[in-house]
Amino acid sequence: MRDATNIQAIAELNPDYLGFIFYPKSPRYLDTDFAPEIIHHLPQGIKRTGVFVNTTEQIIKDAVIKYGLHAVQLHGNESPEFCLKAKQMGVEVIKAFQIDEHFDFNTLSNYTKACDFYLFDTKTKAYGGSGQKFDWRILEKYDKQKPIFLSGGITAEDVPVILNLPQLNIYAVDINSKFEIKPGLKDVDLVKGFIRRMR
Repeated sequence: MRDATNIQAIAELNPDYLGFIFYPKSPRYLDTDFAPEIIHHLPQGIKRTGVFVNTTEQIIKDAVIKYGLHAVQLHGNESPEFCLKAKQMGVEVIKAFQIDEHFDFNTLSNYTKACDFYLFDTKTKAYGGSGQKFDWRILEKYDKQKPIFLSGGITAEDVPVILNLPQLNIYAVDINSKFEIKPGLKDVDLVKGFIRRMR
């Protein structure tokens, strides 16, 4: 998110997390000139989350300090060692993985101690934000040892299906493009309905 009024409107719905994308190639990129007080004024119960893709440790650290981030979502090809360095900044680390039928879930064991959550998104040429859904049946191969964020083209119509997937150890549902008026601007009523139905 990046529009101050829209951020405030969504915050009033009391989501568990609010995401801010610090990836310059994203149409939702939050420029580093964005006023930090807009984010600092969010209710304490909402975890301010920075999304990064293959960036440097220093850039993440600077954003964590400037915007008071509680969590970082690493959406690129970050190594377990890099994730651990991010975790040592005192934030939750959500490591994203792009999922398709060929994904090797055994690779996750290297990240067990390096992050707090896994995020499973649809494999595309870009790093997320595609609005495309992957076949959730693939997740039956996951050992469910670590709680996950479910992501990738989720719509308001997916609520009944998601609520019937408790065996997947789903901790959170990451919604984005299907709830937007345009990149970075959320449809408040649509998000409100989704949160109400999920809870």
